[in-house]
Amino acid sequence: MNMALLSHILNTLKDIEMAVIFLGAVGALAWLSTGLVLRHALRHGLLDVPNERSSHTVPTPRGGGLGIAVSFLVAVALLVFWGLPAHVAAALMGGGMVAGVGWLDDRRPTSPLLRLSVHALAALWAVVWLHGLPSLDLGIIRVPLGMSGSVLAVIALVWMTNLYNFMDGIDGLAASQALLAGIGGGWLLWQSGDASLAMVSFSLAAASGGFLIWNWPPARIFMGDTGSGLLGFSLGTIALAGEQRGSLPALVWMILLALFIGDATLTLLRRLFQGEAWYNAHRSHAYQRLVQRGWSHLRVTLGAWLINGAFLWPMAWWAWHRREWLPAAWLATWVSVGVLWKKIR
Repeated sequence: MNMALLSHILNTLKDIEMAVIFLGAVGALAWLSTGLVLRHALRHGLLDVPNERSSHTVPTPRGGGLGIAVSFLVAVALLVFWGLPAHVAAALMGGGMVAGVGWLDDRRPTSPLLRLSVHALAALWAVVWLHGLPSLDLGIIRVPLGMSGSVLAVIALVWMTNLYNFMDGIDGLAASQALLAGIGGGWLLWQSGDASLAMVSFSLAAASGGFLIWNWPPARIFMGDTGSGLLGFSLGTIALAGEQRGSLPALVWMILLALFIGDATLTLLRRLFQGEAWYNAHRSHAYQRLVQRGWSHLRVTLGAWLINGAFLWPMAWWAWHRREWLPAAWLATWVSVGVLWKKIR
């Protein structure tokens, strides 16, 4: 065997070993931090009490997403020494603002305007650090967006932050989606040669996995706004960074996250068209409809795992591997999700 090739293989294996150790530590920190938050919540009575809009039936501690936030943001800071550009790390640190206002809301309800303002500020922070979204990769062509791209990016990040909160309504679902999307996106980023951003994606998956141990049905603690907002913001920021760096088109991320983005967006549009107050809490998302029909939280969550593994991951890989088919893969995915949403409705 060529010595240069052997050296390359050994270095690659060493990098993988270091990555596995690092990600294991991130997951362990998330698990430990969440356990500490659970003790704090029980001691101070920070409980999510069921009401007519809830999908759970017993009071459950909330705010466990602080464990995700702490472990992920520490990982991002350390990944700067792995080669993650400082401006990308700075953009991701905007998640601290989102998690902070979420933690306040988990302890005592805050004004929706305050939360939205902080989300918008965090989105603007990230977009400025990432230098906007001057163009969009459609596989067959890169479409110039100019300044309008930055506006679109801010709106998209604010929506991702909030839709993740909307979709965090049953045990295990939101953490599972972040885990699966983080693994899928991280693998494609790694294959694209963007190891540092891949490690960010894997770290988000590891943090979600550490928390999921506590949140798996039946959940012992909820992530609350602290975690859901951070996950949505972070996934959106990673997607924007991948688009900017040319390593993974944002449309591929829209395939990986189609189940969440589709349910939240289509439900919002339906409520708007029917003249309902879109900002009021409700139980009309597709996953909530399934629970109302008698599906257990575990069954719905495992269904999401199946759809991700059997459909969204392969479609994302195809869209990345055959860039000329990216628009077709994106369209096919979204039509499929739309049909599924309509069928459940």
